[in-house]
Amino acid sequence: MSQQLSHNESIFSKKTFPVTLVCDNIVFQPNIGSLFRIAEAFGVSEIIFVGEDIALTPRKINRTSRSTHNMVKHQVIEKTEDAINFITQTDSHIVALEITDKSIPLTKAKFSIDKPIVLIAGSEISGISESFLNVAHQAVHIEMFGDNSSMNVVQAVGIALYDITSKIG
Repeated sequence: MSQQLSHNESIFSKKTFPVTLVCDNIVFQPNIGSLFRIAEAFGVSEIIFVGEDIALTPRKINRTSRSTHNMVKHQVIEKTEDAINFITQTDSHIVALEITDKSIPLTKAKFSIDKPIVLIAGSEISGISESFLNVAHQAVHIEMFGDNSSMNVVQAVGIALYDITSKIG
């Protein structure tokens, strides 16, 4: 019979991947906290929150982040244009996690450790802005088999980070 391990007994080794998560106007505090937690779990190098009303109030995000907001490098860039300038100057492979007319299934996407990856996730309401879609080198989507065509941004990012880190790790 198996025995559940505590955090201190886990068999996982700490690793950081050359992946930056860009959060395009994601503002819901529980989602922000959960994004910190999932980013820390998958060894994301940095989170960039883009938008003017991004409140990184530790008191409100700590419950879902479980203190990972203190572990993951992050910054807020208020203007989309400034964030685009920042990520396009990094010579990274820019990937939009969005269903578009040119997106491919995430499972078919190829990623390489040779170039840093910028993964863009969009707003809970409107998804990724057109400005970010225009600078993405590729758009990927998660294939779904129900009637719904979207899922919560945190779950989508978790699936994408699992796939990306599995392919480059």
